[in-house]
Amino acid sequence: MEKIQVLNTKGEKVNDIKLNKDVWAITPNDSVLYDALTLTRNSLRQGTADTKTRSEVSGGGRKPWKQKRTGRARQGSTRAPHWPGGGIVFGPHPRSYSTKMNKKERRLALKSALSYKAIESKLVVIDSLDITDSKTKTMVNLLNDLKLTGNILIVTDNLNENIILASRNLANVILLEAGEINTYDVIAADVMVATEGAIKKIEEALV
Repeated sequence: MEKIQVLNTKGEKVNDIKLNKDVWAITPNDSVLYDALTLTRNSLRQGTADTKTRSEVSGGGRKPWKQKRTGRARQGSTRAPHWPGGGIVFGPHPRSYSTKMNKKERRLALKSALSYKAIESKLVVIDSLDITDSKTKTMVNLLNDLKLTGNILIVTDNLNENIILASRNLANVILLEAGEINTYDVIAADVMVATEGAIKKIEEALV
């Protein structure tokens, strides 16, 4: 993997580091990546949608008219599906939408997502993320100095209170520790910002 420059919080180049090609330069597996994203989105679904069948709606216990000699079609209940107020056929009922994925596939999906970020030059590496106060303006200025826009994923090797407080009011910023990084957040972000320490931790976990 080619070297990537490391910036400071002012957007100035500090040095270069070499990324591990087994994490940041693999051929992305789109099929596994799609499955991982589907798994994450499914896990967010509550699965509480429910409709009542003809056995659950109220009323309809009495046969509306006798079986024969009325000139009308035979009916057993006014709560059959074709009646107004009747039960719903094949409607949704509470269920779990969760799916399973083995560990190797999860790792491959994350590597694929990280590789896309590196290949598309949407990875920014900074030397550290030490800020002196917890003001939102401080984080905004930092992102402006780095010339970053859109949805931003910030991955750091060590979270502290200042970083958390400074970024929590920014709707376009997601802050994660290196051990919390996941495929969905990497793909959803327009730009991924990672500290040099976070890069090393990610590589240690995935190699």
